[in-house]
Amino acid sequence: DILMKVETHNHPTAISPFPGAATGSGGEIRDEGATGRGAKPKAGLTGFSVSNLSLPGYERPWEQPFGRPGRIASALEIMLEAPIGAASFNNEFGRPALCGYFRTFELHCAGDAPGRVRGYHKPIMLAGGLGNVRRAHVEKCEIPPGAQLIVLGGPAMLIGLGGGAASSVGSGASDAELDFASVQRGNAEIQRRAQEVIDGCWARGAANPILLIHDVGAGGLSNAVPEAVAHSQRGARVDLRAIPSAESGLSPLELWCNEAQERYVVLVTAEDLPAFRAIAERERCPFAVIGELDDTGRLTVSDPLLGDDPVDMPLEVLLGKPPRMTRDVKSVAPPRTPFDTTGLEVREALYRVLRLPAVADKTFLITIGDRTVGGLISRDPLVGPWQVPVSDVAVTLADHEGVRGEAMAIGERTPVAVLDAPASGRLAVAEALTNILAADIERLGDIRLSANWMAACGEPGEDAALYETVRAVGRELCPALGIAIPVGKDSLSMRTRWSDEGLEKSVVAPVSLIISAFAPVGDVRKTLTPALRTEAPTALWLIDFGRQRLGGSALAQVYGAMGSEPADLDDPQRLIQLAAALAELRRSALALAYHDRSDGGLIVTLLEMAFAGHCGLDVELPAERGEPLAQLFAEEPGVVLQVAQHDEDALCAVLSRHGLTEYAVRLGAPQRAMRVQVRCGGRVLLEESWRDLRAAWSETSWQMRRLRDDPQCADEEYAAQTDEHDPGLTVDLRFDPAEDIAAPYIGGAARPRLAVLREQGVNSHNETAAIFERAGFAPYDVHMTDLITGRHALKSFVGLAACGGFSYGDVLGAGEGWAKSILFNESLREQFQTFFERRDTFALGVCNGCQMFAALKNIIPGTEHWPRFVTNRSEQYESRLTLVEVLDSPSVLLAGMAGSLLPIAVAHGEGRAEFASAAAEQACLKSGLVAVRYVDHRRRPATTYPYNPNGSPAGIAALS
Repeated sequence: DILMKVETHNHPTAISPFPGAATGSGGEIRDEGATGRGAKPKAGLTGFSVSNLSLPGYERPWEQPFGRPGRIASALEIMLEAPIGAASFNNEFGRPALCGYFRTFELHCAGDAPGRVRGYHKPIMLAGGLGNVRRAHVEKCEIPPGAQLIVLGGPAMLIGLGGGAASSVGSGASDAELDFASVQRGNAEIQRRAQEVIDGCWARGAANPILLIHDVGAGGLSNAVPEAVAHSQRGARVDLRAIPSAESGLSPLELWCNEAQERYVVLVTAEDLPAFRAIAERERCPFAVIGELDDTGRLTVSDPLLGDDPVDMPLEVLLGKPPRMTRDVKSVAPPRTPFDTTGLEVREALYRVLRLPAVADKTFLITIGDRTVGGLISRDPLVGPWQVPVSDVAVTLADHEGVRGEAMAIGERTPVAVLDAPASGRLAVAEALTNILAADIERLGDIRLSANWMAACGEPGEDAALYETVRAVGRELCPALGIAIPVGKDSLSMRTRWSDEGLEKSVVAPVSLIISAFAPVGDVRKTLTPALRTEAPTALWLIDFGRQRLGGSALAQVYGAMGSEPADLDDPQRLIQLAAALAELRRSALALAYHDRSDGGLIVTLLEMAFAGHCGLDVELPAERGEPLAQLFAEEPGVVLQVAQHDEDALCAVLSRHGLTEYAVRLGAPQRAMRVQVRCGGRVLLEESWRDLRAAWSETSWQMRRLRDDPQCADEEYAAQTDEHDPGLTVDLRFDPAEDIAAPYIGGAARPRLAVLREQGVNSHNETAAIFERAGFAPYDVHMTDLITGRHALKSFVGLAACGGFSYGDVLGAGEGWAKSILFNESLREQFQTFFERRDTFALGVCNGCQMFAALKNIIPGTEHWPRFVTNRSEQYESRLTLVEVLDSPSVLLAGMAGSLLPIAVAHGEGRAEFASAAAEQACLKSGLVAVRYVDHRRRPATTYPYNPNGSPAGIAALS
């Protein structure tokens, strides 16, 4: 499962990629920058002029005009375009993006040169994954001489050359040739095919042909091959020209060192090579044998084209330990300017904070990524009947049958590092832990962390700040918590420099630690969410570990300030106590909702819980705990719990047993009235409608979608999000899901054989097989190559399920390409036509498979009414939980379900039904063969977005 994290930060000047073009910000919209709807820019042509989001008057960056062309795209343009690429790769590869974060930060500190700004011009994008490995596969085995050295996956290309070195050079500090040669390109379909080969190998159990596998990353084959060979103290001889290449003119250095992705180095014995070859050919995955291991202890890379050996040296020399680096660094006192909150009004401050990207609704980033592929997703960011993106923990299942699983979460508080870098590190760990503790984790010690370190090394004081932060987290905090950090990465070039009309400018990032937390989960059903419940009287309790410090907070940022003293984790023992208390509360089923306090402070925590619960709040702050503004906006570690009023004594008893009584504060209660009232000492601090607050919180996402997607769809979604009277998703079944209707038919007899059909790029066949296995069938994995080669024939099956994914990659109409591979092959066409004409068969096409079936209508009886499926109305991939109604139709799969309303997951980019004519559309609607349709939350046929996620006429969601 993929953990997707996106962070972007703004800079003061919009610069375009044209060499020598003028720089600067402001100005009118230029013709070359305004294309399509509104002011949607051409990718890479011209940037938006985005001033600091946190300064007064700049809360709405989307209202700023385009900048004049310069050299570097703006952060706003990056966030409109870059996440699409990241999501598209995950979607096509078949890895769900389940949690993330989004931060903007920029500040001119006192004492800095006029052109120097602290913040992020070089955006942070991280992608991480959680998987599981069988114990037998953890240790690398001994590799014998004669083992075959194989490159599995894509070809070499002139990309990523020197990528590791280039990533350690500040933006603008290297020459253009190195920058361009370092750019990576991704091919998710090749990654998918390589993954299928790997899965096919380990699924053979003891007959697994893979002895050792090594990913190809930094340094390309020049790193992966020596490390794979050196494991067993062997040597190897490599044929440089056996390496598959997409470019004929690559030099020996370029062939050996390029960092083209989607490749693995694999070692197999000569005896197992035929088995490996058969698996790779079945998956249509490129591979090549490039060499063989020997006992020489040397690595020899021969180039038969040029007749020499560009590499010929002992491996112990190549992989020897380099001398340790010593750096002489000095600390620099951080800028500490008091943040004067005198005269700040709670209402204005709150509306500013709600629009800050780090705090605001992240829907525009979430719904473009598939979060259901694999069929093992238990908890994603969208919570409750109204699907509000407020969950800070992602939870996956370990298998298709049980309730055990895994959890992951993120923590970071990078702006705090400007004031106190070690404090920012402690807060990152604390936030990751309070996020992941929403899941059913028995002990804090079960959690493992991954640390991504980023800093502008070489800048005055930054090396020392990094050292102090590493020591604070690695030597002090984590040992005190009993938690290990077994893995991490670093990027030490977090600065950008450029010249603007003779003025030297730079954006220097603070020390930036992003923590990813992972843990086993006992029961995924016990995961707590922020969604408040209102069916019975309840109360809200705050477990508060802080001292209401505002330095580096979202409140300070939206007023263009930093403050002097930031939040911090003062006592790690409190997190240990909290974890133990939460485990007991979960066992007793006392906690109804849970949310951690982070960006935006307590008031944002409470509002997000109210947004998810579609309810109001009645909150009373304790006057004795300090100034109300600090209570509301401080971002100290802490969590909010909802419990039933009759369980409050039991809650207090649990907190007392774990030493948390002095940190617990009763705040008030949710209310069904859609109003939010906050008081302190009898004085009303805030009295607002739920709708106005939700509108402010979702405005940033709405405006980003208006710029990026179809504006009318963005408007319709915003109207739905802010609808106070929306009843939410509901379930109304006309059948008993617990009834096993297959039992009388299969009994002790053989299960009906079903072909789970896939083409290259299809990624949902495993969960499809699991579903049909549960329903009483015997599913078989059938690749199109199996039908072409005769390993399988459709005549031996009574069922056919064509799965979802991206056949032939992420190209428009990919399902039609799949269909043409059948229609243009006489033997395959005859097989499929015969199967469809039989009276004892059924077929199901989902997503990519549905699109493929629609293109096969000429050989499927009774499909004259079928449309083709094209790009969604929103112009984006849509991944949502949507309400559908099952209609009365001849479908054998939906028999007995007519009239049922149920939520289903949709995840597709081309789901809009397009008919040849208006008459054809009407004929289809009147045919009685529309099997399922989208409905809105008021049970009406869905015509608006997002209830109808793709824009199909009359809400058509399935046809028979």
